[in-house]
Amino acid sequence: MCESDFYVHQDTPLLIVISGPSGVGKDTVIDRMKERNLPFHFVVTAATRKPRQDEIDGVDYVFVSHDEFAEMIEKGELLEYAIVYNDYKGIPKSQVRQALDSGKDVVMRLDVQGAETIRRLCPDALLIFLTTQSEQELIQRLQLRKTETPEGLKLRIATARQEVNRIHAFDYVVVNRENQLDETVDVITAIICAEHHRVNMRKVTL
Repeated sequence: MCESDFYVHQDTPLLIVISGPSGVGKDTVIDRMKERNLPFHFVVTAATRKPRQDEIDGVDYVFVSHDEFAEMIEKGELLEYAIVYNDYKGIPKSQVRQALDSGKDVVMRLDVQGAETIRRLCPDALLIFLTTQSEQELIQRLQLRKTETPEGLKLRIATARQEVNRIHAFDYVVVNRENQLDETVDVITAIICAEHHRVNMRKVTL
């Protein structure tokens, strides 16, 4: 065997999307991943909605006005953006590219619509669908948050039912069981680890 014939595994950074219906715990899962100091770059999404009581600008989201968001669109600064419950959310393009160029895996939280947009832009992105054990459990979580009007709650439940039907657009599904947050994070990190050991690596181009 010639030396040039010997297979050498060359690892490359992954673009990882954690998605799923509102209320499944995307933010909570991301926060626990950060607490564990996992070696990922966590994308900070730009958003036009008002921050919730415990949210910090630049940490949880980059909170901007509608005019500022429109300017970001015009300048082509967003990798993807969408209207989510009457507000805009988007992924800053330069943030993602800089992290990938540094060799870090990039993790972003997106709604299902946003995840499908990333799939079109980058077919080799790794898409993980987060869900609950049942629809009733999801409804209970949304009710306990007490952040929605009755009309807003109905909209989120109806949207969630539609989003679950699009699960086949994803690579993996992870059930975020009640009071088992660390187990959920363990499964996600195991998926990412396994992806780094694929013979045919995903090739992320943006």
